[in-house]
Formats: sequence, structure tokens, C-alpha cells
Amino acid sequence: MKILEGFLSLSLLAIFYSNSNAEQQDFMLLAGPLSTHFVNNLGTRPLDSETLPLGSSEDDVFNCRRSLPQQSREYFLYLQSRGVNQFKVPLSWFHILPTCDPSQPHEDTVTCYKTLVNQLTEYDIKPLLVLHRSAVPEPFRTRYGGWENPLLVERFEQYAGFVFTTFGDLVDTFITFSHLHELHDEGQQNALQSHANVYKLYHQMNKGLNLSLGIRANDVTSIYQKGSKIMAYMDFLSLHMEYNCKLQTSVTEELRKLYMNFGQSSILMYQLTIKDCDEYEDYYQPLASIFQVLQNKNLHIRGYDITHLFRKLDQHERPRSLQSDDALTGFHQKSASPFSYQMVWENFKDQTESERDVFLNESFPDDFQWSVSSESFKVEGGWSECGKGETIWDRFSHEGNVFDNQTTDLACDSYHKVDYDVYLLRGMLSPNYQFSISWARIFPTGRKDSLVDKGAAYYDNLINTLLQSGIEPSVTLYHWDLPQALQDQGGWTNYFIVEAFKEFADFCFSRYGDRVKTWNTFGSPWVVSNMGYGTGEHPPSINDPIVASYQVTHNILKSHAEAWHIYNDKYRKLQGGKVGIAFNSEWAEPKNPSSVQDIKAAERYLSFMLGWFAHPIFVNGDYPTVLKDQVEKKKAICGKELARLPVFTEAEKQRIQGTADFFGLNHYTSRLISESLNSCDPGPNNVGDFQAHIDPTWPTTASDQIHSVPWGLRRLLNYISMEYTSILKVPIYITGNGMPTEYSGDVLNDTERVDFLKAYINEAMKAILQDKIAVQRFTVQSLMDEFEGPQGYSQRFGLHYVNFEDPDRPRTPKTSAYYYSKVIERNGFAESSANPGKEINENAIYGLRLPSLPPSEVPSKSKVVWEKFSSQTNFQRKLYHYGTFPEGFHWGVSSSAYQVEGGWNADGKGLSVWDTFTQVPGNIPNNDNGDVACDSYSKIDEDLYMLRALNVKTYRFSLSWSRIFPNGYKSSINQKGVEYYNRLIEGLIANNITPMVTLYHWDLPQALQNINGWENPDLIDIFNEYSDFCYATFGDRVKFWITFNEPQTIAWSGYGLGQIPPNVKQPGDAPYKVAHNLLKAHAKAYHTYHEKYSATQGGLVSISLNSEWAEPLDVNIPREVVAADRALQFQLGWFAHPIFRNGDYPDSMKWQVGNKSELQGLTESRLPSFTDEDKAYIKGTADLFCINTYTTKVVRHVTSRLSPESYENDQDVGKKDVAGSENTAVKDQKAVAWGLRRLLNWIKEEYGNPEIYVTENGVATGTDITVDDTDRIFFLKTYVDEALKAHNLDGVHVKGYIASSLMDSFEWLNGYNVGYGLHYVNFKHASRPRTPKRSAHLYFDIMRNNGFPLPEEEKMIYGHFREGFVWSTATAAYQIEGAWRSDGKGLSIWDKFAHTALKISQDENGDIACNSYHKFNEDVSNLKTLRINHYRFSISWPRIMPDGTNGKINEAGLNYYHRLVDALLAANIKPQVTLYHWDLPQALQDVGGWENNTIVDRFRDYADVVFNSLGEKVKFWITINEPYNVAMVGHGYGSAAPGISFRPGTAPYIVAHNLLKAHAEAWHLYNDTYRTKHGGIVGITINSDWAEPRNPYKQEDVDAAIRIIQFQIGWFAHPVFNGDYSDLMKNIIRERSLAAGLPESRLPEFTPAEVARIKGTHDYFGFNHYTTVLAYNFDYKNLQHYDADRGVGTVTDRTWLDSGSFWLKVTPPGFRKILKFIKDEYGDPPVYITENGVSERGPMDLNDVHRIHYFENYINQALKAYLLDGVDIRGYAAWTLMDNFEWATGYDDKFGLFYVNRSDPNLPRIPKKSVWHFATIANCNGFIDPKEGPNECQILEPEGTTPQPSSSGQLTGTTPQPSPIGELLVNFLGLELSGPKAEVALISLFSLIIIGAIAVVLLVFGLVKATKKPKHPLEEHINLENKF
Repeated sequence: MKILEGFLSLSLLAIFYSNSNAEQQDFMLLAGPLSTHFVNNLGTRPLDSETLPLGSSEDDVFNCRRSLPQQSREYFLYLQSRGVNQFKVPLSWFHILPTCDPSQPHEDTVTCYKTLVNQLTEYDIKPLLVLHRSAVPEPFRTRYGGWENPLLVERFEQYAGFVFTTFGDLVDTFITFSHLHELHDEGQQNALQSHANVYKLYHQMNKGLNLSLGIRANDVTSIYQKGSKIMAYMDFLSLHMEYNCKLQTSVTEELRKLYMNFGQSSILMYQLTIKDCDEYEDYYQPLASIFQVLQNKNLHIRGYDITHLFRKLDQHERPRSLQSDDALTGFHQKSASPFSYQMVWENFKDQTESERDVFLNESFPDDFQWSVSSESFKVEGGWSECGKGETIWDRFSHEGNVFDNQTTDLACDSYHKVDYDVYLLRGMLSPNYQFSISWARIFPTGRKDSLVDKGAAYYDNLINTLLQSGIEPSVTLYHWDLPQALQDQGGWTNYFIVEAFKEFADFCFSRYGDRVKTWNTFGSPWVVSNMGYGTGEHPPSINDPIVASYQVTHNILKSHAEAWHIYNDKYRKLQGGKVGIAFNSEWAEPKNPSSVQDIKAAERYLSFMLGWFAHPIFVNGDYPTVLKDQVEKKKAICGKELARLPVFTEAEKQRIQGTADFFGLNHYTSRLISESLNSCDPGPNNVGDFQAHIDPTWPTTASDQIHSVPWGLRRLLNYISMEYTSILKVPIYITGNGMPTEYSGDVLNDTERVDFLKAYINEAMKAILQDKIAVQRFTVQSLMDEFEGPQGYSQRFGLHYVNFEDPDRPRTPKTSAYYYSKVIERNGFAESSANPGKEINENAIYGLRLPSLPPSEVPSKSKVVWEKFSSQTNFQRKLYHYGTFPEGFHWGVSSSAYQVEGGWNADGKGLSVWDTFTQVPGNIPNNDNGDVACDSYSKIDEDLYMLRALNVKTYRFSLSWSRIFPNGYKSSINQKGVEYYNRLIEGLIANNITPMVTLYHWDLPQALQNINGWENPDLIDIFNEYSDFCYATFGDRVKFWITFNEPQTIAWSGYGLGQIPPNVKQPGDAPYKVAHNLLKAHAKAYHTYHEKYSATQGGLVSISLNSEWAEPLDVNIPREVVAADRALQFQLGWFAHPIFRNGDYPDSMKWQVGNKSELQGLTESRLPSFTDEDKAYIKGTADLFCINTYTTKVVRHVTSRLSPESYENDQDVGKKDVAGSENTAVKDQKAVAWGLRRLLNWIKEEYGNPEIYVTENGVATGTDITVDDTDRIFFLKTYVDEALKAHNLDGVHVKGYIASSLMDSFEWLNGYNVGYGLHYVNFKHASRPRTPKRSAHLYFDIMRNNGFPLPEEEKMIYGHFREGFVWSTATAAYQIEGAWRSDGKGLSIWDKFAHTALKISQDENGDIACNSYHKFNEDVSNLKTLRINHYRFSISWPRIMPDGTNGKINEAGLNYYHRLVDALLAANIKPQVTLYHWDLPQALQDVGGWENNTIVDRFRDYADVVFNSLGEKVKFWITINEPYNVAMVGHGYGSAAPGISFRPGTAPYIVAHNLLKAHAEAWHLYNDTYRTKHGGIVGITINSDWAEPRNPYKQEDVDAAIRIIQFQIGWFAHPVFNGDYSDLMKNIIRERSLAAGLPESRLPEFTPAEVARIKGTHDYFGFNHYTTVLAYNFDYKNLQHYDADRGVGTVTDRTWLDSGSFWLKVTPPGFRKILKFIKDEYGDPPVYITENGVSERGPMDLNDVHRIHYFENYINQALKAYLLDGVDIRGYAAWTLMDNFEWATGYDDKFGLFYVNRSDPNLPRIPKKSVWHFATIANCNGFIDPKEGPNECQILEPEGTTPQPSSSGQLTGTTPQPSPIGELLVNFLGLELSGPKAEVALISLFSLIIIGAIAVVLLVFGLVKATKKPKHPLEEHINLENKF
């Protein structure tokens, strides 16, 4: 009967719709209202209460005095399922306006009603708002009386206005009085009048308002008689009607009479009361009566009340005593339609194959969403990075359960490759990316108290990066990778998992929900339950299909519901997202279509797979009845449990039901299902009595589980819509669809995947367009090849190929990626119409008309560039500039036709000179040619993909003249070629990319070369014809034209050297003739454009010139400057001078060639002459200055040979590479970034500051470089920064930068041996696959940032270190003391080493050093100047104990240190004493030194002597300085004393072992013996660089950086702070030692007692740091030494500043990072920075700006570590006080704050400028914000105290001398001067005043003159460049 009832409702609607007029489509099936009694019962006995009984008093109506119960939603869903679409909502006048004042509503009540209205609307039920029933509310009656009071009528009208205003945007149908018949006489009349007033007033305000009165049908006549006009104030009749079964009332007749008497108003049967219908059968009578009414075409029925009708049916269907559980069961036992499967099957079963497979060439709806997906454990890798917890998949793969023992450890390395993945998404045009979050990466144990913020930050970065590229993230909370820690507690079988998942979901919503708007709680949960816990094929490998599998589902469903409610209750309102769940399901087709049993089996199959999860969520909160019945049935048949299905409580059902905002579907294939009975084995098939089959005709894939059955998707979508989503009215998202291919054969040309996707997407389209299914999203699985569970990497689902054998994990688009991007672009399959007229306004290019300039002088005035820049120091030249280009800067990439297009003879293309040249064997390496090249002629979509992914604004490409005009003439036009360029240009425009088109890039049609090519003047007109055609054909879309690319190369290399086609070798005259014709051809093409097209097309025309920068060999020699200028004029000025200056060649060029020609006996110059007409025609024929540049040369003047005649010899210049320039794969193109800035400045000066586009700039790498192109990274970072400097600092009008090139291509004479591309092209593969290199991602970032904005890590912070901070500077005994044999000192290993030949630079030694043994008082004085409070120095062990033992103590040596300490304390400077700073007594070295275990006791004895002697004065002790250098540099590399290098595999480890034990013994000695009485602290100073991965996107390099740190700082810190060597170090050395055949590890082992003895031997962490390195993995094969164990190579970034030491690059951010590392790794110890500084080399400049820069930036990073990272930094010591003996470099490297003049026997210490800067930092205890103005803590350099060294090394200048005793002092301007000096000063002052007055006059004149010059404001951020 419930089924019947549902169909009755539908039937009533169907009959009405078929018989009604079009305007009556909104038919109302009306229920309600809520009663208070009903609402109260709803929470405890849901749906077991009657609706409002007939005749209930107004008090029983629900009045919103309490909030709606949660179950109200279920009730409205129940009503919706019965077809109800309208619901009565009586408002309580009194409770809404308790004071009757509309300005004082009761807000809670109003909110409650709004909630009710919104809930109804959610379920597509329209509210019918009733303003009032009838009688005056009692509180109002006591105040106003009854309706007779006109004031009350006025109050009601105000109340009505409030209601319309408050609810008018939510409700459109109102009834003023629902029970008018309850009022009488005057009260009724006033109510009618009030209604009329309300209608008139508010109906005018809102035309969409529908307003009526509730009138009894038999009262209509009497009311009409009282005032006929009342009918005019009702939009419909709202009637109370009664049907009496015994009287068999004719409702139709009653209504007909009303129509006859009172007009044609539509009627709503507002309340239909049924009486005297005692038997169940009687209730068909009112139904029949209603049918009659609806069938009457003359009656305009708006709707009717079904409340009583169906309530009575309910009452008679089951006993009234039925309890709530039964009530729920009655409603929920079936889904939305009980015949969903049958109806879908019936709908599609008769389709023919051709009907089924018909292809729709249509588009999806405009708002359709496209997505692509991945899952965390399949792609991320980084399995243990940054504290990530182990997952069940980690464990599963590590236990060898995956194909070929493959693991998830690295996967696609997406943890490090966010930029790489988003690049792919941009290229594909994917607007959405669905990925999952690794629970264990955020909560390693699965619980929130284990939060790892770095793991959470990874997803922040991913989400932010997606959004920056306009890609919406869709996040799956759980896709199979449970934290192993949770699985160890039972995983999904344990009820506690629900709470754990809830808090995980809560965290994710809270952290990411502001940016993520689509959430899947679970991805394919059936796989988890069935394969993880049922069959055990997946982790956690539990084979329990009877209990565990079902319990897991139970907990997953509850977990999902809790997550949904968390979002709904806490986040939905704020974040506005959606939460759903992604089920996986196949379509089930009956194996035998005529078998009823197979059809039912197929339905059971879907219930067991899909319904198991979907039914509880989308239907009734419980499992499907068929599933439950089947479980019980099999139990009864088999006599045992085959499945234990848990039971939900009623509360759980309610909690689960309706918890989805969309239905996620992962679908891949279909199955044929047959009935299979009589099995009593566990498992879904046996419990469900079905068996799955595959049709052998279905196309196969790499997986035997997936076949291509696209039509199954459409059927499944229909089934889901009918069975599930029609109830909650939620959309369907296809969250996964795809197929696997084999990892073999052609892995890129995956046409089978294209066919698969095409068919499946088309079936989704049919479901939407033909079946009207609400499918809103299609997601392809997956973005790239990934780890595919037990199959590992053997099956590939990806749209992008990932090479898992390459540690870079490169991603290469497959054919399917390009296909899917096209589907996204078209939003389906319909061809999009081209829009040739589209313009890209935001990328518009504008040019300035250039001024006419006189001919350049010789040398040109542009020599100011050399004057400005050539004297720059290395620091000034390399200092990186942070800033950005102006908005609108044009970023682009380039290519050229012959290099990329291929299709050399396709579609009618003619031969070019390069086609001819490359076909000759031997002309190009490997006989390479451009026949196919990158095959861009066939791969426009592939090229557009790259350009989109890069997000470039501009693409520079060239047209192939012979593709358009095969023989060079217009008469031979090739339409196919024209169409190719049209498609390319339209594709660029569609993707908002500006085409920059080069008309000629060297590939002259061979037919034209046959008439002598560019030597023939006829080509001028022929080229113009070609240009004219291009302008006319493409100019409506192309706005930037380049006539020629590098005409100098064409002329010289093509016609002079004959290196490139046409290979003419006539170096003396042909280049000049060709250039002459090229210039004329360019000018003519320029004029043609501006005369014919410029006005209508608005484009610009230029020419791309090429030039190296020419740096004079010696800028101080005028002849060399002239030579450099001449070199530029011959290369760049050859073409630029005629175009940009005066229409003629440069005078220097005319002079040189003319003179050479005359000397050669010629009658005229080999350089042709222009007529005046020519000059005028050529001058100014460029709207912009376009320059291609790659390198710099050092130029000097030479006298070249007169014979042979040659353009090269005409120049009289010699060229060589810049010293120290970086090699590239092209020998003559060394990377010299600073030359670009100078070249741009020269162009500015030489050519009137034109707008400049760098149209080619790039670097070649060899074939050994594929995607990890570090050299190109460095090139772009440095070259682009130089262009930025030119723009921001020098005012050069740089407008654009075009990187060369988009992809590797045919590189002319180098063939494919080198590549310039941002994308790697595999030329050995027929498909020419394009793979982004790392440089592509860098260039994207540069473009996105529009340059190099100052990174956060480089920004200065202002603040102070802790009170009592230790400011110090450091030295070491051997480096400064000298006195190597004085006062009984013994020999040290450094004494011997320095006296050994070839060990020290320039044969220096420390015999005297700085002579601090005798000059310590001067040192102390200098320390006071530095304002420091501590001084770190070391004690010379052999100075105190000459033979290294305590057998003899040298008291003179001890006395020296006492005197030094006393002097320090007297100056209020506390000593920091290092016991050992590398100068071991030679006597101990003679018995093995640090390799001999006895050294431990010897060191303890030495420490005892020093502690005992100096301990009362010294409170800060360092046992050993930099043990790493002692062990590795002294005993591994042998480049420091004692110089041992022949045992690199063992000696360093033995030495380190003994150093650690010696340190520990010294610490314990102090701790046990001296700490109590001396109260000092003791530690060890460890040194370490910071290491960054060379490629931060690469796990291998990340691991290498970690090994650098652990093998350096960790080697010593780990035993001291954590106990023993690190596991990483122990494991690596042991494994490598054993692999080499050794019996044990080369790394010595500590005994447990030694571990305990060493661990904790620290009072602080002493740390020396100088620099950072870039680390990469390096395989040393079988070598057995420290470097091979570490397995790392290192490089430095070219952007890092140099120092005087080759190993030291200035990298301040690394300092902060390693300090944070120390905090995190070693338990947050107190840290004392005991060394940090920078060196210089060469002639001394006391203005040591590089050191000032170093200290300011490094100390500021330390301040950040302290203030921002919470590192407990207690002190900082600068290395070093003064220049000293720097070990093997002698005195070459100078680190000192004070310069020591070694040319003076007195070794004076002279302060450098850094002294005062460092003193200020120390005195201010940090950094004062400049905005605060000068501060008293700042130390200013005294005037006249810094003499400069002369060229001879002597210092120039004088220091102030004291006045002679007794001389009269005069106070002059605040200075005390002697009388004579004051007189001189007065005269000087007077002279200065006069000079100043003259200067002011000149200044004013200059300013006035300057105002007439154009101004070029610079960017704001110009700091250190100007500062220094």
C-alpha cells in the first residue's frame, strides 16, 4: 500500500499536468502544518505522530518557541518522497512581534521560522506562509480588544508588512487569515478589510506576491454578499472543503457551482477534511472524487491538501499500535523507487548496438566541471620526510607484497614536485584537481596530538599553488593509506577509528576549508572493506570476509557521517563547501537478458557493491533490505554465518542518512552477472548468490579486472539517479574514470586510452543531455602514472608518462593528455568556432617613435658604459638585485620554423636553403636535419600545452617562407601552409598568448637562393611581397612583427664564413653586400606595414639584432676602449646604426673598411654606400629595439692582416673569453651574465634610450642533460636579474624578455647535440615527446613574480638579542701568536706542516703571524673598539706542554695566557678559551697523534692543567674546535696538518672517534672537579655548512643534502647530544664496508659505556658556520672513503656572492636554517655561535663593503632564528679579529675586521669599515629600525682614522696625532685645535664657503637644464646597489 500511495501521488500530478493549461504547471500538493505535539514527539518517535489534527486550536500549532529538532529534515524528506511540494507554515503573530511593534521583533523566533522555511526549500518543498489563523492573540486582546478596534487592524497591517519584508525573498505565496470562518460580524468584516488593505499596499510593491484568504467553501456566498470586491483582492481561492464518505459528497459539483457564481479564479483546496470513512476501502472514494476534479478541464485547480487523505491511508495500512521503529521501516524499507534497476534495465535492454554506441558530437552544459585526480600514497613519495608516519601501504610494500618488490617510498616524488604537477594541470587546462591527503603525513600516529606541521604545510603549498594557477582543489580525506599506528590498534575494525577520523577531518576542514570547497570523505571505500579486510589483497592484508569486512564498512559509514556533520555544523556556513563520498561501482548487466534470476542477481550485485555504502547515506541510514535479507537467508540455508552484518541504532541511522552533498562515483568497467546458488563459502558473491563474468568481446586493458564497456556508465548513472540521488536531489560527480596500460611498448602514444576516455565521456554526455541526469563533473584517473597498489608501477593509468627509473621522475604528456585537454577546451566534442578577430588587450605592445640621432662618434659617447661599470668590484657586479619589472612587462619564449616544425616536404612546402644544406652528409653532426625536428607542424596542441603550462604572455616564432610560398613568390602560395599558421595563431590568441612573428629566420626558399639569394637586390622586392602577404593574412591577429632575425649572422656566417646556408665564403665583400640588401629589404617591409596596415591593425615592426657584449681588456687604456666600441659597432651598429641613428653605417665602420680597402689597393671601399634617399628611407624603420644576446667577450686592439680581405680583419680587434666565465655546451657562448646589463646600457646610450625587447637569450646544455638543467637555472637567474638591474637601476627601457627557447630543437650546425629548450625533446622517439625541464618551472616563477621580488627569507628584521648576549670575536693561537720557538714553546704539527714545501700558499708560515704573543695589549685595545664583551682565543698546547704531556709545564707559556686574560678582564671583556684549535704538539703526532687512543688521556691531562691554572678567571671553555676539520681535512684530504691523506677510508673515522672521547673526558673532568668551585661552562665547537638540494624538486638531492648535514655536523653532534653516531651514518658506512668485502664497518663503534660517557657532555652547542652548498647525489662506485660514504657532490649557486675563499659563498638564509636544525635535532640547546665571517683576497680595500654586507645579513638571520624560530642563541663571535695566518692559504685569505699590514715589521692593525658596523650591531645588541632614526647605540667611524693602502701595500693617509704638551688649544666649531691649525681651518672654511656658493649656482643651472630632459623613474626597491 505504501507503493500504491507513492504512485497515487504521482498519478494525481500526471493526470493534472496532462489536462491543465500551461499556466498551471506549479501544481500544489499541500501538507502541514507542524503541530507542537508533533514536533515534541519527532525527536523520540519520528514519523509516528499524526500531522495537525482537524480542529486543533491555534495553541497547538508549532510556534517556534523552541528550535526545530534535528529529525525535522527526515520528516521533510519523507514528505518529499510522497510528492509533497508545498507546506503550510502558520506564523505566530504574538511570538514574532511580542510588543506588536515591527521594530522590536523576537529575533530567535524569526530565525526559527527562517530555518523552517530554508529546510523546506532544501527539499524542494515551497512554504505557504499563513500570517494569522483568526482570533486576536490573547496578549493583544487585553491591550487592544477584538477585531472591532481599528488600531488593531492597523497593527495587523504593520505585522503583514514585516512578514513580507522578512520572508519575501524566501516565500512567494501567503495567506493572511487561514480560518476566516472563525470570525463573525464586525470582526470578520474588519479582517476582510485588513486583508484588502494589505493586498493593495504590498501587491503593488511586489508583483510576484501571491495572496489569499482561507475561506470555507460554503461561506463563499455569504462573504461575497457582504462585499463583492473582496474577490478582487485574492490571487486564488483558498478553500476549506469536506468530503463525507457516507454522503458521497461531490467535490466537483461544489466547485463547479463556485465557478459559475464567482468567476474563474484558480482554487487551492487549502484543507480537505475527510469524514465518516470507516473502512479502508472507503478511502478510495475521496481519491476518486479528487481525480474527477482534476480531470475537469473547466476547473482551475491550483492544488489540494493531502494531509488527511494520506494520513488515513497510513492509519489503515498497519495497526495504530505500531511503534516508531516499524514506522521508519515502513517508510524506509524501499529506496526512492523499488524498481530502479528494473526500470533502467527495461529502458536500455532493447537498444541495438548501433543505438547504444552512437556518438554525440555535442557540448556539455556551460557549468560542467572537468577534473583529473591522484591519490597521496600513489604519487607523493617522501614516505618518511619531515616526520611523516608509516602507512599501511608503506608497510605492505616494504614487506615485499608488491610487484617486483616496488615500494611507495618515492613514487612520483610529488612531495617535492608540487610545481611540476601543477604545470601539467595548467597545460591540460584542467580547472580542477582531485587529490587525497595522507593522514599519516599530518598525524603520524593518526591522532591530532602527533601533528607534524611540515606535513600539513605541504598541502597548504599544494592548495595555494593550485589556486594561483586558477585550479580548484578537490580533496579526498581518505584514500586507503591508513596510518600504521592506527592499524596496529585494529584499524577500521576498531570503533575508536570513528573518533580518530572525525578529528582528522575536523583538522583538514579547519586548516584548508577556506580554500577547498569540495571534499570527498572516502575514495572507493568498498576496496578498503573488501580487498583490505575481506580478501587481504590490499593492506592491511586481513582475510576476514565474514566479520572484519562488514565491520570496516560499518565504521567507515559512521566516520563519514561524523565528518559530514562536523563540516555541516562547524564550517559550512563559513566556508560554503560541499562534502560527499566517492563510491566505486561497476555496472551490473544480466548475463542472460531473458533470465529474471540473472536480472535480480545483477540488482543484488549492485546492492552488495554500491548499495552497501550508498543506501545508508542516500536512502534511510541503513543497509539495503536485499543485503540484510540475503545475509539472513544464507545463514539459514548454510547453518552458519557467512557474513556478520552489524546493526545501526536508530540514532546512528538518523546520523548517517542524508550525509552527502553530492554522489561521487569511481567507475571503470562493467560485469555480466548471473545467479549462482548453493555456495556456503564466505564472500560477497556467495552471500549474494551471484557470479560476475566478462564478455570476451569487450576490449581489454592492462588489467584483467578492467575492460572497456563505456555504455555501462550511462546505465549506472541512470540507476544511481533513480535509486539514490532523486531523494536528496544531489548532483553526481564522476570522481574517477580511466584505464591502465602496460609499461612497455610505446608508452606515450596511448591511443587506446584516448578511445576509452572518448567513449566514456560520451556516455556521460548522453546521461546528461538525453537522460537529464544531474551529472556535474567528470574526473579522469589519473594525472600521471603512479603506484598502482599490488601491481606497483607495472600498470599505468596516467595521462602523463612518468619514468620511474629516472630519479628526476620526469613527467611527459601522453597522447591522452593532449586529447583530454582538447575535450576540456571544447567542453565536450563540438568543434569550437574560431574567433580570428580576438585581441589580447592585456598583452598589448606599444612602441615609441624614436628620435633622429646624429652619427655615432669614434669612440662613441656610449663609452660612458665602460666608465660606469668596468671598475666595478666583484661584489658590486655580483650583488643580486631584488625587484620586479613594471606591470605589462612581456615575458615569452621563442622558436623558429626550421628548428621546430619539421614537415619539410609536407603539404606542398618548398625546399629551403637549410633543407638543402642538411641533406648533404657530413654537414651536421650525426647527419642530423630538420626534416622532422620537433614535428611542430603536426603538434600545435602539444606546443600550446607547453605555452599554457608556462603561462607565457608572448610566443615568438617564425614563418617558413617556403611553406607559404614554396618557390618564394606569391604566385606559388601554399594554402595548407597558410592554414597551419592560422591554426597556430588562433590557438595562441585563444590561450591569451601574444604572437611575436619573425618573417625571416634564415630559411630562405632554395628557389630564391638559386638566383643568388640575398646577394641579389631583387630579393628586396620579393621579400616585400612575402611580407605584404603575411601582414594581410595574419595581421588582424599578429601585432608584433620582426622582419629579420640576426641579419649579422645571415651576412657573416652565411656569406662570409660560409658556415651556414647558403655557405658562400666571400668574407671580404659578400657580407657587406648582403647586409646592404637586408637593410633595404627590412626598410621596405617596415614602410609597407606602416603605409598599408598600421592604421587598421595597430601593430609594430622591428628587427632582431644580435650582439655580444665587448669588454675592454683594460678600461684604463683608451685604445682598448676604442677597440671594444669598434667591436660593437661592427656587430650591432652595422644594422642598428642605420636604423636607429641616421640611416647610414657607423663612422668607425666606414673608416675601418675604407682604410683597409685602400691599403689593399682597392679603388673604393668594400662597404657599400647608401644614397641620401636610402638613408632617409632606412632611418627610423623600427618601432622597438630587439636584441638577441648570449655571451660576452674581452676585446683588445690588434693590427689584423690585410690579406685575405675579411669583415673580421677589418675590425682590428682580438677577442677572448672572460676569465672565470662559465662553460656551456657551445664553446663560444660562455655564460657572463653581467655583460647583458652593460649591453643594454650601451644600447640605451647609443640609440637614444629606445624601448628594448630581449628577443633571444638562453644557454645550451649537452645531450647528457635532460630535465635537471641546473646550468640553465643559474643562467636564467643571473641573466634576467641583469636585465632587471638595467631597468630598475639604470633606467633602461627594457620592455620584454624572450627566453630561448621553448623546447630543445634543431640547433643549426650543432644538430641535436645541444639543447636550449625549457622543455626536453626526445628526438629518438617518433612522437617527439616534450618534457618540462626544471628551468621551465623556474621561468614560470620568474614570470609569475614579474622578476625577483625580495624573498621573505632575505628581508631584514629589526629587534634585539636577549639581555646579556655574548658579543665576541675569535682567533686561534697558531694563526695570530707567532713566537713559534719563544720562551720554551714546543713544536706543533702546524709548525712542521708550514715548514714543509708546497703545503702553504706562497711558502708562508705562522712563525710570526700577527705577533700577538707580544702585541696582545694592542689586540685588547682593538677589542674595546669593537664594543664586544667577550673574546674567544685558543691556547697553544705545545706552548704550555712542549712535548704534549704533563711531564713538563712551560710556565712562561702559561704566564702569557694569564697576562692576556688579565688584560681582557681589566677591559671588562670575558675570555672564551678553546683548548684545542688544531695545533697538536708534534711530539704527540710522532706517536700517532689523534689516531692513537692514548691521545684521550693526554688531552685530559692537558685540560686539567689549563682548567686548574686559568679556571678561576675563565668561565667559558671550548674543548675542541671543529673536530670535523681535524679529522677530515687533516687526516683525510691531508690539506691541513698533519697532512695525512693515504688512509681516507679509516683515518678520519678513527681520529673523530678519539676526538669525541677526548672531549668527553675533558668535560667530565671539569664537571667533576672544577664546575663547583669555578662555575664555568664547557662545550665543543662543531662546524658545518648548511646544505640545500641542488634540485629541491628531487628526493635524491634532498637526501643528499641531509647526508651532507649528518656527515658533518651530525658526525660529532649526534654522539654528544643524542648518543652515538646517527643511524644514517652507521648504516651507510657499514653497508658500503661490507659490500667492499671488509669484515666490519670502517666506522668504529662505541661501547655502551662510551655512548653513555659521551652523551650529554655539553653545557651549550658551540657552532661555527660560514656558508651553504647545493648538494646532489653522486656515486663514487666502490671507493672506500668519507666522500664516497657520504655519496654527495656539491656546487654553489651562481647568484651567491663570492668571497676571498673559493669554498665560501655568501648565503645568509642557510645560517638561520641550520640554527633551526640544531634546535630541532639536538633538543633545543643553548647555542653560542663561535665563528662566522667572510674573507677577501687581493689588494686591500679598507672599505670592506662585502664584509659589512655579510655581517649584517648573517647576524640578522641569527636574529630571525632567535626571535622567530625560538632558537636559544646566547652569543655570537665574528671570525676574526684581524687578518691572520689562514692555514694552507697563508695570508692570501683575509677574514679580519682589522687589517694587518704585513709590509710593516710592526704589523700594525688598522680598522676596516666593517669594524664600526659590527661595533654598532654589538653595541645595539641587534638591529635598530632605520625608521626610528639615529640611536645612541650606533657607533660612528671617527673621521680620518682609516688610511688606505697604497699600490705598494703601504697605507696612505694619516691618523690624528696628539697636540704637543702645553700648546694652546682653541675651540673651533666644537673641535679643540691648536692656534695655527685653527687659523688654517678658518681660512679653509672661508674658501669652502666661496666654492660652495659657486657650486650652488652651477647646481641650479644644472637642475633647470635637467627638467627639460625626459625622466625615467626607477623601481622603488633599490637598496644595496646604491648603498655600496
